[in-house]
Amino acid sequence: MKNELAITIRTKKLAVLIRDARLAAGRTAAECAAALGIEKDAFKQYERGEAAPSLPELEALAYFLDVPVAHFWGSRALSEEDRGPEAAERIAESLSLRREGIGAGLRALREEAGRSLDDLAEAIEVPAADLEAYEAGSTPISAPHLELLVGELGGTIQDFTGGNGPVGDWIRERGNINNLLAMPAELQDFVCKPYNRPYLEIAHRLSTMEVNKLRNVAEGLLEITL
Repeated sequence: MKNELAITIRTKKLAVLIRDARLAAGRTAAECAAALGIEKDAFKQYERGEAAPSLPELEALAYFLDVPVAHFWGSRALSEEDRGPEAAERIAESLSLRREGIGAGLRALREEAGRSLDDLAEAIEVPAADLEAYEAGSTPISAPHLELLVGELGGTIQDFTGGNGPVGDWIRERGNINNLLAMPAELQDFVCKPYNRPYLEIAHRLSTMEVNKLRNVAEGLLEITL
């Protein structure tokens, strides 16, 4: 009886997390059912807590909705993450800081190229006053204009992607995930195993060493192994 109650509670909780993940991904119940190869009514039973999916179904659903499988073992709804007034305030602050950062980057790139505001303005057919406002971060610059401006200065718009704040953190996180997925499978397994973390920390420290110090370490290792 006790186990039955625990399973019922877990099934209901899982139902909430499944529905939450589906809505956050902007998918319909019919799409999720088709991805799992089951009837729509069967999937709706999962969302109502009348039945529970198998582990392979949960894994497939996580893949389809682009959420970690661990989401279904947790207690936090995706709708509670990075949403609401506080998140909006953080994003607004991030936008302001990013404008200033992009402006400073543009100014540095222009000065490095030895171009004046007037010269650059004439080349890309934009008023010099607008360029000055872009560099000050007081006026947002559209992505097409930024791409044109940076290209004229010999850079790429990718050089300006990211920055600090919640949006920048998200971009870096996705980039790190993509870099990890680009590794061979054996390296992915090595990196993801917690007990290999000390080796990764050593590799990180070695990567920041000066060449002479790194050479001394290598010579010391050779002496030990010979």
